[in-house]
Amino acid sequence: MKRTALYEIHKKLGAKIVPFAGFEMPLKYTGDIEEHVNVRTKLGVFDVSHMGEFYIEGPNALDLVQWITSNDASKLTDGKVQYSCFPNGKGGIVDDLLVYRLNAEKYLLVVNAANIDKDWEWVNENNKFGAKLRNASDEISQLAVQGPLALKAMQKLTDYPITEMKYYTFANIEFAGLPNILFSTTGYTGAGGCEIYFPNQYAEKIWNAIMEAGKEYGIKPTGLAARDTLRLEMGYCLYGNDIDDTTSPIEAGLGWIVKFTKDFIDKERLLKQKEEGVSKKLVGFEMVERGIPRHNYEIFDENNNKIGHVTSGTMSPMMKKGIGLGYVKTEFSKPGSYIYIGIRNKKLKAEVVKLPIYKG
Repeated sequence: MKRTALYEIHKKLGAKIVPFAGFEMPLKYTGDIEEHVNVRTKLGVFDVSHMGEFYIEGPNALDLVQWITSNDASKLTDGKVQYSCFPNGKGGIVDDLLVYRLNAEKYLLVVNAANIDKDWEWVNENNKFGAKLRNASDEISQLAVQGPLALKAMQKLTDYPITEMKYYTFANIEFAGLPNILFSTTGYTGAGGCEIYFPNQYAEKIWNAIMEAGKEYGIKPTGLAARDTLRLEMGYCLYGNDIDDTTSPIEAGLGWIVKFTKDFIDKERLLKQKEEGVSKKLVGFEMVERGIPRHNYEIFDENNNKIGHVTSGTMSPMMKKGIGLGYVKTEFSKPGSYIYIGIRNKKLKAEVVKLPIYKG
């Protein structure tokens, strides 16, 4: 098992450490619900150093990015970030990722920890453009500071006007007295905030500076458990649960990151799906009856016919009710439709809702 550069700090803070994507990671520190609510209302810091980072460089860097990703990276300018996915050539998804344009000939791809090896192989396999590739995953640490007070607190650590940065942009700045830190207004909680990338040797110094700057605003270290419930309230997909090698971005409601104005892997197949429709769709739902939906629970219609399965489910800390994501037959995917979740030999009523599930 790998450890991030902040492992000893997590241990010292009394975090519950669990294996995740080949790493020993903090699941929670004080409590997942408390940490979740703190991010929604104030701010929290997550160690996400397990994520993968690939650099793509050279005159043909954009050609490779365009071919392997579904979104249109030609629309990016320096300092902009884009959410995208790698189609797998069979109608499924290799991974979802972030694409950073550092300059016209240099891009940074940020991929999921569990998929680093698979993704690296995929990018290399499809590099028919002669772009220069570098896997920097083991050299880079990443912290996500999320919540409505995150940027206000982090502004104390830099002269750069980060509170004025737009969503999904980034800058290389001096931060916590350290040069050339990649500061990005991204995150997977829906609570606002930033993600900060830096060499491993700066990890402890930056963690301590963040905790100190955030102290007056109520910052708390936050674990994977709260990260999962936060993203689920927003209806954001988790690779391995809601999307994988067998689900298409069209089925997963990610049609907005598939741009048919360019050539890319699986273009024809996905265009056909868009034009002809798909038989199943990923939906967000909230429980009408009391019950907590969980991964792989079956979904039924009112006549007890099986129509799908839950991909992610939890008790929403903000809404105090069961919520989830799941694939259902397309005719049941409209917001307002009632579906029934098989929970402990009962079929409990739920309603399909428009995303995000938590409207905050």
